[in-house]
Amino acid sequence: MSRRSLISEALASAPPAPAPDSVEASSTALKPTFTTRRLEGFTEAARMVKRPTIRLKPAECSIWPGNARDYALLTEDRVRSLIDSVQAENGNRIPVVVRRTPNAELQYELVIGTRRHWAISWLNAHHFPDIELVAIIEDLDDEAAFRLADIENREREDISDLERGINYKAAVEAYYAGVQSKMADRVKLSKSTLARYIGLTEIPPTIVSAFNSPMDLQVRHGDKLLPPLRTPALRSKMEEAAKVIAAEQSFRQSGDEEPISGSDVVARLVSATTARAGRSQKTMIELKGTAIGQVDRDRSRGLTITLNPTELSAGEILEALRPLIENAKILKKAPR
Repeated sequence: MSRRSLISEALASAPPAPAPDSVEASSTALKPTFTTRRLEGFTEAARMVKRPTIRLKPAECSIWPGNARDYALLTEDRVRSLIDSVQAENGNRIPVVVRRTPNAELQYELVIGTRRHWAISWLNAHHFPDIELVAIIEDLDDEAAFRLADIENREREDISDLERGINYKAAVEAYYAGVQSKMADRVKLSKSTLARYIGLTEIPPTIVSAFNSPMDLQVRHGDKLLPPLRTPALRSKMEEAAKVIAAEQSFRQSGDEEPISGSDVVARLVSATTARAGRSQKTMIELKGTAIGQVDRDRSRGLTITLNPTELSAGEILEALRPLIENAKILKKAPR
């Protein structure tokens, strides 16, 4: 089924919204640019392009919590290109979608357009108070709103697979009585694909923290991580390895070094579950009651030292390492 048909189906699940008391129709013909083609792909042309819009301040509408995107995780860096675009056009060319919430504190609730809402909020707070949010009102129940938002989000590359998985898991419980196959049919995803996204929610925060960003944790990685994670003995090994990797990621970040890639993180985590017992010994490095790193002693490779970012001096760190190195007995003896 085409994306336009999916949108039609989502919008058809509820009656048309009543005309707003005050609307501002678009007065400028849209040129056949990428933006207008994107608008046509996002909407049913007869409904959305010709439909009147309203203008709101971002503060006039709440954010629907059923969307996959975590509003709290948006930052200026993540939204920078959109901020520049909205500023240049003095508004969002592609309308957001809101619905009425008559019994709530705010009159409208944003269903689609979280990044556009965030960008205009940021601009309002940074010397552009007159830019408003261009919106279309739709009369949608939660299930229809979820499906419409999901169609929009599938084209977004800046939503992590983990965010999608969390969103899908919540939706299957809220709207489909916990039956994944029912949800898969409604959102036009294969049952296996939906199960893989939801499977990511089984990955504990300790493991997620090993990745430089949640964006680096992809559905394909879950295929490798989940089988050992579901075995308690292997899970503990993987979580220990994740702590070491997370410390290394933090150290690299503090030194402006390249982070460990997502695929390399997965390889190291899986490798930690297959290492032979007794081959590697791990010792925490502590100084003044604080863990500052870890030493891995391997018979074939010697010592591997991982240090956490710290405010300690180089001399203090070296003094903490000295007894560990001496006790490891890795110094070669001189020939007699």
